[in-house]
Amino acid sequence: QVQLVESGGGLVQAGGSLRLSCTGSERTFSRYVMGWFRQTPGMERELVASISPLGGSTYYTDSVKGRFTISRDNAKNMVYLQMNSLQPEDTAIYYCAASLSPTTLARNFGSWGQGTQVTVSS
Repeated sequence: QVQLVESGGGLVQAGGSLRLSCTGSERTFSRYVMGWFRQTPGMERELVASISPLGGSTYYTDSVKGRFTISRDNAKNMVYLQMNSLQPEDTAIYYCAASLSPTTLARNFGSWGQGTQVTVSS
C-alpha cells in the first residue's frame, strides 16, 4: 500500500479557505483513485471528494459541491483539496486515502493518512 501524509489543516474563520495536501510515497501513485474523507465525533467517516487516477473524473458529496475542489499532480505524487467558503459544519478531521479500484466506500480504500484537523470558527 502507498503511504500517505496529509498537511494543510488548521483554524480558519467561516467564509475562509484552506488547501489540504496529501503526499504519497509510491512511485505508482498514478494508479490510485484518491479520496478525501472527513470524520467528526459520533459520525461515520464521510467521503468528501475523490479523483480518478489520471484526474479525468471527480466526485463530490452534495454538501461541498461548488465550494471544494480536488486535484492531483501525479508527477509530484500529490493530491489536493482546495476548500473555499468554509462553514463551521466543515469542521472535522480530514483523511487522505487511496484505492486501486473505483469506490465511494471507506472500507474499500486500502491506504490512509493519519488525518489533519480542520476547524472552522463561527
